[in-house]
Amino acid sequence: MKYLLSCLILLVVTTSCSKIEENNDPIIGIWQHTVKTATNTNKMVVDNEEWIFNDVYLGRFHGYKNGQVVYLTDFNWSVNGTIYTVSYPGTDFPDDFVEMKETDEGVMLIRTEGKVFAEKQ
Repeated sequence: MKYLLSCLILLVVTTSCSKIEENNDPIIGIWQHTVKTATNTNKMVVDNEEWIFNDVYLGRFHGYKNGQVVYLTDFNWSVNGTIYTVSYPGTDFPDDFVEMKETDEGVMLIRTEGKVFAEKQ
């Protein structure tokens, strides 16, 4: 009985200690966009937007007005080839489809229709 219990414990320890895959996607980090008009595409009155992408395909969006957070929500992100999809569950925000490009100004996320989405900080 002790042998069987020892084998069972060894099996549980061995299978539960599997290595977690590391996500080194270049989108991970903080991205910002200064809004040049009074409202952004989501009809929020903000002057600065910030996305914080993490390594488990989640993130947090902040909308700022005069340096104060006026909107805060979580988002999911995924990548298919070179196109990143940013979705905001629980909101009426449409999904954002962006592509990463290196420019003279730095690394940018560009919407599929060609407009700047955000710049890496």
